[in-house]
Amino acid sequence: MVIRSVCTTFVGTIKNNEAMALNLNKNLKLYYSIKEVAEMFGLNESTLRYWETEFPYLKPKTSGPAKVRQYTEKDIEQIRLIYNLVKERGFKLSAARKIINTNRDGADKTADMINRLTNVREELMMLKKELDGLQ
Repeated sequence: MVIRSVCTTFVGTIKNNEAMALNLNKNLKLYYSIKEVAEMFGLNESTLRYWETEFPYLKPKTSGPAKVRQYTEKDIEQIRLIYNLVKERGFKLSAARKIINTNRDGADKTADMINRLTNVREELMMLKKELDGLQ
C-alpha cells in the first residue's frame, strides 16, 4: 500500500493496477487575465480589446456581471499570430486580417518559424557573451 501511494506521486494515478503517465507539459493555469496577457506581449489592455473588435475569432471567455475577460492558451496563440503580423512584421490590421483569413496555416507557420529563430538568436547571443567572458 505504501509503495502504491509513492508511485502515484511520481507517476500519476493508478487505475486497475495500471500506471497512467503524468503530463509534465500541462499548464497549471487555464485562464489568464487581460493584464497578464498584455504584459506577455508588452501591449496595452486597450490594444487587446481593440483587436477583439478587429479579429472576430479572437473572443476570450467573459465572466461575471463585469464581463471580466479570461484568455485561454488558444486565445494567446491567436494574439501571438496577430502580434507577429502587426507589431513585428509591420502589417496594418486590415492586411493582417486578410492574411489570416486567406492563408491561416501559412501565417501560423511563418509566425512559429520567426519565434523559433528569435529564440535561437537569443541563445546564440547568450553563448557569445559567455564565451567572451572566458577570454
